[in-house]
Amino acid sequence: MGLTYIPNIQFAPFYVAAELGYFSDEGLAVTLRHHGASESLFGALASGEEDVVNAGADEMLQAYAADVPVVTTGVMYQEYPVVLIVPEDSPIESLADMEGQSIGLPGPYGENWFWLLAAIDEAGLAEEDVAIEFIGYTQQAALMGGTVDGVVGFANNDVLNFGRSGVEVRSLTADVPLVGISVGALEETVETRGEDLAALNRALARAMEFILADPAAAVDASFDYIPELTGAGAYEATLETLEATMALYGDTPLAVEAELWPTMYEFMVSRGLAEPGTDPSRAVTTALVP
Repeated sequence: MGLTYIPNIQFAPFYVAAELGYFSDEGLAVTLRHHGASESLFGALASGEEDVVNAGADEMLQAYAADVPVVTTGVMYQEYPVVLIVPEDSPIESLADMEGQSIGLPGPYGENWFWLLAAIDEAGLAEEDVAIEFIGYTQQAALMGGTVDGVVGFANNDVLNFGRSGVEVRSLTADVPLVGISVGALEETVETRGEDLAALNRALARAMEFILADPAAAVDASFDYIPELTGAGAYEATLETLEATMALYGDTPLAVEAELWPTMYEFMVSRGLAEPGTDPSRAVTTALVP
């Protein structure tokens, strides 16, 4: 099971399912693997080192269109997690107010970038109407230092970091044609190991229900998987992050709305985020949802 980058409570469903035996209850032997920071998001999946990956459904669709046939098998975040973050006293009150303002984000890739392009469309603006700055993962320093007027970040992570630093900010959302953090596997794996993938989804859905019922217990169950949980104030901050993440789960863990994929693909192709000529319905399945 491929998880991106640094261990974090945002991956709690995987930690909880492993720690509480939900995977083994389904007859699965699951190894959790965090990617290296410089590693390709789908490289280990494509090479066979991983069987399943945790990533944005939009990122999977982008990969599918680029001949890495990864299929979304369950959607973990029913709400898209990205927002525009501005200082509390910012004149940016709506997405349309981005016109002429400098907006920072890590770079022209991933969910932050997808969201910003969709938000610009929703605001009725053109990309050139906004002063887009690629600032790496320095959103907090850039906004606090006045280098940019706003930053794009995650509601269950970046927004909270500002609050912990005593910086008052506001978040602006957008109704974007995108689907966020999900689980997926290669087409071949879906075809040959569908029962295993369905069992994995059942274990993850069970873990998500556990988290929703008792987030503090979920943090406790994740303790051995997150080294920084031992630091001062880390437990409280971790619980806050988990509670913000829970708000993204929706009412039905892992539910998939396959009808969203054609609209998402049309948008991604229109903005040069995905290659044309792909049938987006092949990049998603509802058959494995619990």
